[in-house]
Amino acid sequence: MAVNKVYPDAKAALAGLLHDDMTIMAGGFGLCGIPAALIEAIRESGVKGLTVISNNAGIDGAGLGILLETRQIRKMISSYVGENATFARQYLAGELEIEFNPQGTLAERIRAGGAGIPAFFTPTGVGTEIAKGKEVREFDGKTYLMERGLFADLAIIHAWKGDSEGNLVYRLTARNFNPVMATAARVTVAEVEHLVAPGEIAADAIVTPGIFVKRMIKLDKVHKHIEQRTTRKRAA
Repeated sequence: MAVNKVYPDAKAALAGLLHDDMTIMAGGFGLCGIPAALIEAIRESGVKGLTVISNNAGIDGAGLGILLETRQIRKMISSYVGENATFARQYLAGELEIEFNPQGTLAERIRAGGAGIPAFFTPTGVGTEIAKGKEVREFDGKTYLMERGLFADLAIIHAWKGDSEGNLVYRLTARNFNPVMATAARVTVAEVEHLVAPGEIAADAIVTPGIFVKRMIKLDKVHKHIEQRTTRKRAA
């Protein structure tokens, strides 16, 4: 019997999945490929005490920044958070917990969690603040830190195209973090820009197989923020 994975909107797709003090992975890189509609629905739900795993914390007024503004996030597990003034204020005031990760380490912690690997060793961070409190071992004369894999209650991700069976394709920078997060949660909910029928995506073009995606929505419109607009003067 076919399973209907497509829901009418973000609120419906998240129904019954959200609760206080849960852990959520949120895909994207900067503001590229973020699950903005699903983040908005989480804000509207009012859940709080969240631990959010994301490469970045959005910016003021966009992305995860809107959950920081409503103080629904208790802890961030992140790599790059320098674009969000609200984040900085809450962190410096002791109102927000943060677990900083080197970016490659964060990506590998998520990948490991999705692969069922509880921990791994990496040389990144040896001899720095990152190493405090972590197991250190030597392999072939080189020192490594032990890092734990990450696994969440819920992953929210954004894809360029998907079919109704949940098979997903990403574009360009949006492929950062979204695919690995899709594998590393009890339930993955995806928002897609283009929804097609099964078979319309070539098998070897699929990045995330539908087995990892439990629910999905088709976006009616997509507003793609430019995080930092950089221009140069036109030539005379």
